Amino acid sequence: MYTPQDEHFMREALALATLGMNTTTPNPRVGCVLVKAGEVVGTGWHERAGQPHAEVLAIAQAGSHRAAGSTAYITLEPCSHFGRTPPCAEALRAAGVERVIVAMQDPNPRVSGRGMQMLRDAGIDVRCGLLAEEAAELNPGFIQRMTIGRPWVRAKAAMSLDGRTALPSGASQWITSAAARDDGHAWRARACAIVTGIGTVRKDDPQMNVRAIETARQPLRVVVDTRFEIDPQARILHSGQTLIAVCVDQALPVYREKAQALRDRGLEVITLPAAPDSGKLDLHALMLALAARECNEIHLEAGAHLSGAMMRLGLIDEWLLYVGPTLLGEGMPLASGVGPWTDPEQAPRWRWKEHLVIGDALRLRLVKSGPQG
Repeated sequence: MYTPQDEHFMREALALATLGMNTTTPNPRVGCVLVKAGEVVGTGWHERAGQPHAEVLAIAQAGSHRAAGSTAYITLEPCSHFGRTPPCAEALRAAGVERVIVAMQDPNPRVSGRGMQMLRDAGIDVRCGLLAEEAAELNPGFIQRMTIGRPWVRAKAAMSLDGRTALPSGASQWITSAAARDDGHAWRARACAIVTGIGTVRKDDPQMNVRAIETARQPLRVVVDTRFEIDPQARILHSGQTLIAVCVDQALPVYREKAQALRDRGLEVITLPAAPDSGKLDLHALMLALAARECNEIHLEAGAHLSGAMMRLGLIDEWLLYVGPTLLGEGMPLASGVGPWTDPEQAPRWRWKEHLVIGDALRLRLVKSGPQG
């Protein structure tokens, strides 16, 4: 169905899509290559919401004469509706594109299948499915938000060879080298929001922003603070957009005064329900609130308690682990409150995604192998 040449040009489109890795949110990362008589005549990638989509940029680069009769290789189905920009399917039709090869169908219910049908109705040869798995890898958060209504959660942690993230005292600097820490900032940069807990804020006073690499956009920073204990001078509340999620009684004077003081500084405070079984903040409700803000990927960088709670609820989709060449012995686990089980088969299973040496650390990526709970 597809030729080696088709695969070559689709890989070019995928490479273009990665250029928008840190900037396209809340839109998906998309690349497009226009080819005519075996020659690339136009390329484009979507950089930022509200700006032209990949297809429109590729058509503009090709010009009307070269775009007519060309084949478009696109990593995601062209949109068919008026959103922040006009529909790309119509732009392809108007440009006289003869053939369209799409890597994957758009999971957005407003688009799914309609963009390709619009092109077929115009007599254009449309095919879908070339390098679909690679295309899906580019947009796990967008796909999940569109299909099940919540963001993709990537939990990041640095740990020792024996699985400890800190000494019993809480000291954890530094389990890994600067190279591994800088790599962690690159993963922060691609996220829509960085989530941490009040325990981490109290213990480490982190900034939770992107510093080690250049970025045109800082993710939203979110603090899970059940009892509204955050220190107004905490560094995470300075220089950047921060949201504090609490579940305390809004009628309490301390809530009204503290919330208003933070809002006066341009910070956001949201009150969410408490989980009925624990009295802690309902983390499902938090994920829905972030999805409502069009967050695709969440970077969870928290302590054992919040990480364990997220894992128990099945809200972690991927682990990003940096394993340092050290043994800490006694210390803090990766996630607390998980298990215990009477049989190893009861434990949740994860699928290896990647392993790579970064500086002195082994970077491991694991994704769900099935439903987690």
